[in-house]
Amino acid sequence: MSYPPGPDLHPMLLLWQWIRTPFELLARCKAEFGDTFTIRLPMMPGGLVALADPAAIKEVFGFGPDEAHAGEANVVLKPFLGSHSLLLLDGAPHIRHRKLMLPAFHGERMQAYGRAMIDLTGEVIDKMPVGRTFPFHGSMQSLTLAVILRTVFGVEEGPQFTELADVLARGLDASAWPGLLFPVMQRDLGPLSPWGKWVRLQKRASALLMAEIRRARSAPDRSRTDVLSMLVDTPLTEDEIHDELITLLVAGHETTATSLAWAMRWILPNRKLAWEMRDEIASADGDPVKIAKLELLDCVVKETLRLQPVIPMVGRVLQEPMTISGWDLPRGALVAPSIHLVHRRPSLYTNPDAFDPSRFRSLKPAAWEFLPFGGGLRKCIGAAFAIYEMKMVLATLLPRVEMHLATSDIRVARRSITLTPSDGLPVVLTSKSRTARAA
Repeated sequence: MSYPPGPDLHPMLLLWQWIRTPFELLARCKAEFGDTFTIRLPMMPGGLVALADPAAIKEVFGFGPDEAHAGEANVVLKPFLGSHSLLLLDGAPHIRHRKLMLPAFHGERMQAYGRAMIDLTGEVIDKMPVGRTFPFHGSMQSLTLAVILRTVFGVEEGPQFTELADVLARGLDASAWPGLLFPVMQRDLGPLSPWGKWVRLQKRASALLMAEIRRARSAPDRSRTDVLSMLVDTPLTEDEIHDELITLLVAGHETTATSLAWAMRWILPNRKLAWEMRDEIASADGDPVKIAKLELLDCVVKETLRLQPVIPMVGRVLQEPMTISGWDLPRGALVAPSIHLVHRRPSLYTNPDAFDPSRFRSLKPAAWEFLPFGGGLRKCIGAAFAIYEMKMVLATLLPRVEMHLATSDIRVARRSITLTPSDGLPVVLTSKSRTARAA
């Protein structure tokens, strides 16, 4: 058994590079070592085996639930999501939770979410300042949090919505510092310490969320279409529902807000593209069903997810010895299909560093060639929800606002495990209308 070669640097230095410039580190490693290499990070026995070959990734995504564990690879998230989180479960428990949760993200329920997404986007637009620089990512965080509260938690406007939104927003912001991912920093040294601040906000958020779960379970309302109303009808316990709602919040709020910010980072400098999108959006007449089917909008969303994945890779821990890409890896090895490297592969995507939505008019990549939501049995359960939400938001936003980037120097920054535009994507809103502008 042997691991592929990789950079010969101290693990702490590699960790620093991984946190600060993950895409650059991956690109350098691929240039030097090829499609399979090992990054030796602290607290990872043997290191992380990165995979950039689609054939190898296809093989990994094809592993059964007892051959490779994604939950074990995600263990760093346990303090934030809880032990019952879909992201941390493996084997039969993962399959059970996934089957119980899947209906919430398909069919008529998705259509019911569309109108709420459009209405909430309009409310966020109304609050955007005109004539001064502001971080667009922050506005999208407020929006996607409101979408989660309305469509997932089922909380309507009022004191409960306001309090829960405030506590969750502050808690998510407190947990964004990457240092909190490491056990050495997870020490409660009082309410002003990073971990102490987060722990107190987390306890308050959990109490509020538990109250919502018990209220929904004690008084079922068949007219509700939110995810919580569906989960309380399943055999899941209160603690399991709590952890799955937190998972949907963390996975669906920050990632979608970030993807929307990245989309605008590329749309705003391209005036031709922006106007073409507005023309297409006008043809949908604000109908969520029609918006979801718009071709150019779909291409823009896919190209954003290709060029700027919000996480650089996904992980699997082998449960038995495996031969991958010619390397005999032992049980316990962490293999990581690299989303970033596959999406920048010239043999799959012509001129891969360019933002070119038109490529997706004819390109139909395989599941192991386009993987912004992972793949296989562990593909993100909320993938369709996230894409749908991006379309509703962009289709509402673009016809109502005129804005531009406040700077051309947009780099990659990190918030916990996600990779966001630097400084929250500073933009200047020059004008906005209460309704969609004429095409």
